[in-house]
Amino acid sequence: MMNKRLFAVLSFLAVFLFMTGCAGKGNTGKNTVLQDGVYEIGVKLSGGSGKASVASPAKLVMNGGEMAATLVWSSGNYDYMLVDDVRYDAEIVDGHSVFVIPVSALDTEIAVIADTTAMSVPHEIEYTLQFDSSSLSPGGEDK
Repeated sequence: MMNKRLFAVLSFLAVFLFMTGCAGKGNTGKNTVLQDGVYEIGVKLSGGSGKASVASPAKLVMNGGEMAATLVWSSGNYDYMLVDDVRYDAEIVDGHSVFVIPVSALDTEIAVIADTTAMSVPHEIEYTLQFDSSSLSPGGEDK
């Protein structure tokens, strides 16, 4: 039979280990907390007409508990994205629209809006992004 004091200490330790492994910013959705650094991660884009895509894997940077992804679109016709009602403007690189956007969680669908100028008038198109933590790998130095 375990004495009460030992039980209390082990219970506290179990709760402490659980909370430190799951809590805080940078929680990826699978109880994995990333260290600051640069990673590559698979990303899935859904929505729209299905004609546009984003490059996968994408660059993911963890800095100070905040994640941000660099998305490279298949088209250079996207001029801005809205993520949580915040506007992010594109940089055109080699004919592709490139955005750096915050990532709130991995393995979770994130709703975004991307504005395209490819049609006669600009259109905001709803998409979802999902970043796959099982594909996460070190991505080298931040350049």
